[in-house]
Formats: sequence, C-alpha cells, structure tokens
Amino acid sequence: MKLVIGNVELDNNVILAPMAGVTDLPYRVLCREQGCGLCCMEMVSAKAVLYRNRNTKALLAVDEREQPVSLQLFGSDAEILSKIAGELEEGPYDISASFGFFMGCPVPKVVKNGEGSALMKNPKLAENILSALVRTLTKPVTVKIRKGFDDASVNAVEIARIAESCGVAAIAVHGRTREQYYSGKADWDIIRQVKEAVSIPVIGNGDVTSPTEAARMMKETGCDGVMIARAARGNPWIFGQTTAYLETGELVPGPSMEERKAMMLRHGRMMAEWKGESAGMREMRKHIAWYTAGCPNSAALRRDINRVASMQELEELIETRL
Repeated sequence: MKLVIGNVELDNNVILAPMAGVTDLPYRVLCREQGCGLCCMEMVSAKAVLYRNRNTKALLAVDEREQPVSLQLFGSDAEILSKIAGELEEGPYDISASFGFFMGCPVPKVVKNGEGSALMKNPKLAENILSALVRTLTKPVTVKIRKGFDDASVNAVEIARIAESCGVAAIAVHGRTREQYYSGKADWDIIRQVKEAVSIPVIGNGDVTSPTEAARMMKETGCDGVMIARAARGNPWIFGQTTAYLETGELVPGPSMEERKAMMLRHGRMMAEWKGESAGMREMRKHIAWYTAGCPNSAALRRDINRVASMQELEELIETRL
C-alpha cells in the first residue's frame, strides 16, 4: 500500500522510526534494502547545527541507496528551526522526502530545554514552529508527537489539528505519553482519534512488534501507515515481512541463520567504513546483541562481543559461534 506525503509518493506505508544511536546511515541503508518505505534519520538539534557542533555532520549525511529519507529536527526556537531547515534544504544534503519536526523525545536533557515532548505542553509555540517551517520549506513538513505529556494532559488531537492547520503534510502519533517513556502499553485509541480528527495522513507508532500487529493497528485505528521502532533493531527484515503481510495476508518466513550472519557481517563492514573500525566495532556490539536475541548461547555471545575491537575479530566470532 503506497503512502503519499505532500508531493512525495512512498513505495509503501511501513516506516523506520527515528532512534538515537540506531538509525544511522548504515542501518537506514539496510532497512531500505529490506523494504522500508521511508527511513527516518536520527534526531538532530537545530541549535547544534547552528553552532556547528562537530557531531552533527555525520548525523546529517545521507546516501542515495536509502532514499527517500526524512530529516528529524528538534528544538524550541521557531526562528532558528526555520533558518536551519531552510539552509539544509538548499545545502548539500539530499533530504528527498520530508523535513520532520520531532515532538516525541522524552529524554530529560531535551525536555528540560522545552524541546521534544515538552512542546506537547505548549501548543502555541508548536503552532509557531510548524507554521515557520511550512513557510520556509518547499519539501513537505511532517511532525511526530506523543499521546500527550502525561495522563492529565492528553492533547494529541489538539496538536494534530494545529499541525494540519499549519500546512503539515503528515503526522506520526506515538500512543504513549512522555511520562510513560517506552513503558506500559501504547494507546492505539488515541491514534484512531487523531485519524478521525484530521484529513492528512496519520502514521501509527507504538507496539508495532510484528507484521500481524501492524495489520491490527491499521484495522483498529484506520491509520494510513505504521512506524516501526524497537522491533526493527537487529531485524531489518521486518519491513519486507510487514509490507508483504499488509498486501497479501501471508507471513513471510524469517531469515535463516546464514542470512542473519551475512547481514551482521555486512552491517559490520559498513559501520567500519562509515565510522572507522574501532568506533564501528563499538557500535556493532549492541547491534549484534539485537541480531542474536533468542539464538542459542546468545548470552555468552553478548558477553564476548564486548571484547571485539576489529572487523576480523567480529568475523571470527560470528563464523565460529553461530
């Protein structure tokens, strides 16, 4: 099932959620190759770009193999956000699909600055930011929100209506409040309420752990697409499996152990090339733990992966232990 966001038509409606420390360039490429309809980048602070923070250049890099891709900016200053978004759109970064404004981050250091999900408490400021972004950009603007800041202030429907009135092209709704972080059960009914309140595409997020759960979310909420987050860690195959199930109702078998091993090795080589061998192998430790969750002797493997410092050591570990 295709999904249209503004003037961009996606191959399908299954989207990789933005995740700090996970959805970097190598992993986005792998997910796109496995059938992801849209890859969301890691969250980028508009102020960090403004002040030329040395870590932001890598966060902003894109690869033609992952297109279409969605940049995810966060901040609380409408002038800075629109300035940076405009410069990025005109600059060397091929953000081919959309500019996403991120109002979902629950991390304390972000929230205490009035950014991320703190903006759920400030609808007027959110309106000013979204209006400024839409005025500045030619590519479609999207927004990712939560159910609300806490159970006493559930206002996703209000924010969604504001977003639509500002000209936002699509909205992703995580069915948890900021106070929940990622615990408890996601409230899919709030996604349904948002879908019924606006005419722009609504993308459901929260507890999409399998192709069958994706189909159930779409049936129960009427949402136009699904966004997969934690279930995609170590499992890029979930995108192809989910699109196949949504289209045919048939479950595609999961990858064989040989396919898993090949993916881990390819991922490792891409990380070494992109981040340098030492940093790439440190990053791969968590990915290998996700890839091998549930495999025989996975606990011992996770312990040993923390000693891996080179691509050769990673190859030897995977080939001899799996």
